Amino acid sequence: MLKPGRLWTKVIERTEHAIQCGALLSIPTEYEFVEQDGVRFLVRILSNLARKDEAKQKQNKETANSGKDFNPFLPYDEDLFVTDISDTHVCIFNKFNVVDYHLLIITREFEEQESWLTLPDFEAMWACLAEIDGLAFYNGGKIAGASQRHKHLQLVPLPLVPNGVQIPIEPLLASAKFQDSIGTIPGLPFRHAFAQLDPSWLQSPLQAASTLECYRNLLQTLGLNNGDQPGAYNLLATRKWMLIVPRSQEEFESISVNSLGFAGALLVRNYEQMKILKDWGPITLLQKVAVPISLC
Repeated sequence: MLKPGRLWTKVIERTEHAIQCGALLSIPTEYEFVEQDGVRFLVRILSNLARKDEAKQKQNKETANSGKDFNPFLPYDEDLFVTDISDTHVCIFNKFNVVDYHLLIITREFEEQESWLTLPDFEAMWACLAEIDGLAFYNGGKIAGASQRHKHLQLVPLPLVPNGVQIPIEPLLASAKFQDSIGTIPGLPFRHAFAQLDPSWLQSPLQAASTLECYRNLLQTLGLNNGDQPGAYNLLATRKWMLIVPRSQEEFESISVNSLGFAGALLVRNYEQMKILKDWGPITLLQKVAVPISLC
């Protein structure tokens, strides 16, 4: 359904529409760089969360009144619609975006956010990555930072930072040590698994199947492939690599972390949280919400 060469045009057109009709409610931020162990983390300070907090309270009230979890993706807001991707997935905007052109890749039918990623999920992800050079990510469960139960991947265009490297953790990736195709990154002091992807897969009809196999191998390496669903984890993927990080808790010292944190982009709600982050250090914060290397 997604015609080649059309996604970015659709994103620009639909962004203008979503802003004009008031459906897209961007959250203004300030930012600083906080460095630890050679990585310059981009830390955004959310200056006004009133609208998002109000929407969350409304959602909780609707859930309490109906006895059912409110699902903003079924049906999704038509004014946030970007394009159809496939028979199984649709692309919409993140209503409360911090990053410009932040896209959600959602399943048409309800699937649990804690369920396995599937071949159609990776087909949809690659259909978008083929059009937009970006960072795709998946918050696997509430502990990993997912705010909605309805399965959705996310995509933000690169670069993540105004200047310098495209992704703040890039300096660490070059030092990855591989055993067969599975790598570990010495600068990340917590459990993770890393793999390189072949950019030529963009033109291959087999790229989604190859990525699915890579995903399963990373999960197996981390011991997350047991049972009906994996444990909590964050998945990050670009055209060139994939990283999976198991999670132990959703926040530390009141600072929440999702997949973008492991890319080197963190969010704090106020200057008090910024001070906490600086006192501990960004990598230490990630270590606290991840799984210690000693736990296998």
